[in-house]
Amino acid sequence: MEKYAVPVAPIGENPKPITRSHWKRSLVELTGKCDRHHLHDVAPRLMHSFSEIGAFPHKYKYHNEATPCKTHLRQYYPFVLDELPSVISGIRQSVLGVSALEFDAKGIYLASVTKPGCLTVHEFESLYCQSNGSGTREDQGKQLLHIPVFSGANAVRWNPASQDEVVCTSLINNEVLIFDIGYVSSEPTEVLRKRPTVNVHGSSVRQGFSDIALSNDDARVLASDTYGAISIWDRRASNLPQSGLTTNATYGLTSIQLDENQCVIGATKSGFIYIWDLRGGRSSAAFQSHKEAYSSPLTSVRLSSMLNKIGPLKAQSNILPKEIQSININPSCSYQLGFHLDDGWSGVLDLHNFQVSHIHCPPPPWLDESNDVIPMSPPRKASWLPKHSIYAVGSTSNNGLHLLDFYPHTSSPCHVDYDDSKNPGETLECKKNVFVPLSGLVTACATHPLNGTIVAGTVEASLIMISQKHLCKKGDDDDMMATLSIHDS
Repeated sequence: MEKYAVPVAPIGENPKPITRSHWKRSLVELTGKCDRHHLHDVAPRLMHSFSEIGAFPHKYKYHNEATPCKTHLRQYYPFVLDELPSVISGIRQSVLGVSALEFDAKGIYLASVTKPGCLTVHEFESLYCQSNGSGTREDQGKQLLHIPVFSGANAVRWNPASQDEVVCTSLINNEVLIFDIGYVSSEPTEVLRKRPTVNVHGSSVRQGFSDIALSNDDARVLASDTYGAISIWDRRASNLPQSGLTTNATYGLTSIQLDENQCVIGATKSGFIYIWDLRGGRSSAAFQSHKEAYSSPLTSVRLSSMLNKIGPLKAQSNILPKEIQSININPSCSYQLGFHLDDGWSGVLDLHNFQVSHIHCPPPPWLDESNDVIPMSPPRKASWLPKHSIYAVGSTSNNGLHLLDFYPHTSSPCHVDYDDSKNPGETLECKKNVFVPLSGLVTACATHPLNGTIVAGTVEASLIMISQKHLCKKGDDDDMMATLSIHDS
C-alpha cells in the first residue's frame, strides 16, 4: 500500500506559493464593486458601442394647443436654409436649435430649451422605447410639457430638492422662470427677478442670464449674467436677489457649476475660471450695492496660461485666450473640471493644483478642403458620462459627437503626460477617443445619470438618442420579436 501513497512535504518546508492575478470579473461579481482601473479597461468597448438609435424632430404645436410653436415658426417660415448664403446660414444656426438639455436626478424626465423660446419636458422611457425601430416620430401625448418661454432661452436645470420643478433662463431677459411639471400650464409657478440696472443716461440695462445653478436646500438659486456677476436668490425671502458674486471684470460669464463643498465655479468669455466659496472666507462681502452683498472670487485661473505650460502643445500652436463655452464637474471624480472652448478644444482642469491635466485638440474646420466656406459653429455644451470619466461633446464642423477618454491617470490618451512607450501595443490600439457620426450638428448633450444613454440636441431643434444598438431575438415557441439593448443585457 505504501507504493500508492502520495509523499507529503516534510514539516518545516513551506511550499512555494502560486501567485495568480485576480480575475477581475469574478471579483466584481463577488464584491459588487468595480475597480476604477477595471472601468477604464472596459471603457473603450463602451465607447465603440455607442451609435445613433433614434432621432426625434421638434413638434410644431404646443402641448394641448393648436398654435404652432416659436421654434417651428423661426425654423421654417422666416428663412429657407437651402436658399440662404453660407454665412447667413451660419448666423441662423446661432439663433436656432437646442441650447440646453438636462436629465433629472433619477433619469425619469428630460428637459430641453430652444433658442427661439420653447421649453419641453420628455419622459425618457417613452423616447427610449420609440427608438427600437417601431417609429422614431414622437407621439404628442408622450410629451409632458411643451410651452413657450422667453426668446434666447439658454439654460435649463432641475431643482435637486424638488424633482417636479424645472428652471430656465434667457440671454436677453433678466428673469428666472420656475415651472412645476405637475401643473400643465404655460405660466410659471414662480418668477425670480434681478434688480434693474441704470446706465449713465438714466435708462435701464437689460442683463440676461447665461446659466443657472440650484442648491440642495431648495432655497438658493444662482444665475450668472452677461456682465460678469452671479445673482443669488433665497426663495424663502423674496423674488429679488439677496446677495451676489462678482468677477470684478466686464466680461460675461458663460457657465457656472456648484460643487458638493458649496463652491461656485464660473467660466467667462475671456477665458478665465473663477471660484467662490459660499461659506464665507476672504472677501466674503466686498461691497454693498442695492442691498446686495457682492463677494469677490477666492481665486481665478487664466486657462490660456495653463495651456501654454504644456510644452508639446505650445510648440505646435499659438495659444490665445478663448471663450469657454461650458464647464462640467466630473460626477465620478469631483476634482476634474471639464471645459470646452469655442474653437472646439476640450480638456480637464485639475482643481487640486489648478493645472490642465487633459486636452483634446481636433483640427480646425478650415483644414477641410471639401468645404469652400468655413461654417459658423454654434455654441456647444458638453456632458460627462456617469462613470468611466468619458466626456461627450459635439463636433465643431461635422455631424457627430466626440467621446473623449479623460480618465484621471497618465494611461489616458488625452493626458498631458501620456507616453506611448510606457503602454503595451494592445493598449494603444484600444484606448483612444471615439467619434460617433450623427444625423445632425450637435449643440448640447445630456447623459442619463444611471445607464449612460446620451441625448443630443441639434441646430434643427431635434433630439438624437445615442446608445447601444438594439438586438432582435426570436422566441423559441413563437414568432414574436423581443427587442433588447446591448447596454441592458
